Amino acid sequence: MRKIAVLLVLILTCAAVVALAQEGHPLTGSWHGEWHTASGQKNPVMIYMKWNSKNIEGTINPGPNATPLKVATVDPNNWTVHLEGDTKDNVHIVLDGKLDNIGSYNRTLAGTWTQGSTKGEFKITRD
Repeated sequence: MRKIAVLLVLILTCAAVVALAQEGHPLTGSWHGEWHTASGQKNPVMIYMKWNSKNIEGTINPGPNATPLKVATVDPNNWTVHLEGDTKDNVHIVLDGKLDNIGSYNRTLAGTWTQGSTKGEFKITRD
């Protein structure tokens, strides 16, 4: 009987450790970094995203000039991400990138940033 009780406690402890180790959707969190044009003009960026159990919600540069995400998808087969939103001035923003360091808390997302007719590269890191 004692062996069964010890085994049960061990199993429950392992289950609790596994449950606490899971942190949820890979895009959930605050991300910061920059995007830059080919000419080198750097633009700071902050993106907040969360998984609502059905979709990815979020905002590009939260604050007075926030751009809500209209489209947010991640392909877990190759960890590519596609984000879209429209600014208050109706400038369309599209981000296409790839997640790196998936197992790290401070994973990165890097790729192509298109804002209106301006294209550039971006790299952001999850805080």
